[in-house]
Amino acid sequence: MVTAGFETASWARRVLALFVDWVASTLVVIAFVGLADYAEPGSSAQLYVLLVYVLESAVFTWLLGGSFGKLATRLRVVPADGRLRPLNPLKTLLRQVLIALVIPALVYRPDGRGLHDVLAGTATVTIEEFNRLLRPL
Repeated sequence: MVTAGFETASWARRVLALFVDWVASTLVVIAFVGLADYAEPGSSAQLYVLLVYVLESAVFTWLLGGSFGKLATRLRVVPADGRLRPLNPLKTLLRQVLIALVIPALVYRPDGRGLHDVLAGTATVTIEEFNRLLRPL
């Protein structure tokens, strides 16, 4: 899937990154509230997992170019125009909130960018594509 002269990452890699992020966020919550409280029916710990996921992925994406899961699966989030520059922290937070809402992430364009990426002005690429974007033409 090509956008702005570069190829976006596959949905399979993105789902894998989301899974890694979710497991990591769950483990963080369990470390703070304990396994017994996490597993208790009606526990608010599931909401905490969602909040940890949104905050972790927004901050990591803003500072490092990808959430923990994206970095672990060799993906990066870049500006959609292909010009590498720091991402806007508020747009990065908006992007992650939209992913948490699920539907925006499932509505996507032919170039592979979901509604969350379109609204934030970003694209998800592989590390190989990211390195190619780093090289001057």
